[in-house]
Amino acid sequence: MKKIVITIARQYGSGGRTVGEMLANELGIHYYDKELTKLVSEESGISEGLFLETDEKLRKKGFLKAVPNIYDETVLGPSDSAYTSPDNLFALQANTIKRLAKTEPCVIIGRAADFVLKDYDNVLSVFVHAPHDFLMEQAGKVQPFKGKELEKFCAREDKYRSDYYYHHTGHLWTDAMNYDLCLDSSKLGFEKCVEAIKAHCKVRFGEDVFN
Repeated sequence: MKKIVITIARQYGSGGRTVGEMLANELGIHYYDKELTKLVSEESGISEGLFLETDEKLRKKGFLKAVPNIYDETVLGPSDSAYTSPDNLFALQANTIKRLAKTEPCVIIGRAADFVLKDYDNVLSVFVHAPHDFLMEQAGKVQPFKGKELEKFCAREDKYRSDYYYHHTGHLWTDAMNYDLCLDSSKLGFEKCVEAIKAHCKVRFGEDVFN
């Protein structure tokens, strides 16, 4: 098949990750979510634990509430004192994402990958969303919370994703103009979301895209 990359941003509970997994399995291509951190670690020489630790700190310390530091492809080297700063960790992650886009067809979840790859002609960016009730129903299947506690949990997750996206891109995470395709998973269901993405790929990249 052609070397295309599908990036998927998603609201918590929308099933975007499930859609991504189903799509990757159906096409027989790699699916990158948590595995991406391991790849970045191997390529940068920075421990995987530090990437995970930084992610947790960003959720708690309000770092992402600061003035945006929009990714401009600048990457600091190991000799720089800010080599392991949160913004440079993002830049290193972006380097890995760009390498993947140049070398293999794949599905990438989150990480503002749509922005990182905005100038790549072989990329289809997708945003998966759904109404509140559907999000709560799906989230309740994997989280121990209920009612208001579940709503607060989902709101925190989406706020982190929104703040993360804005900090690194300067754009609103939920703005449809950031993406090639926006899908309401409550109306389509996960299988039809996969079909919609495949259909869009054929229109965008040609009928032989998956051959």
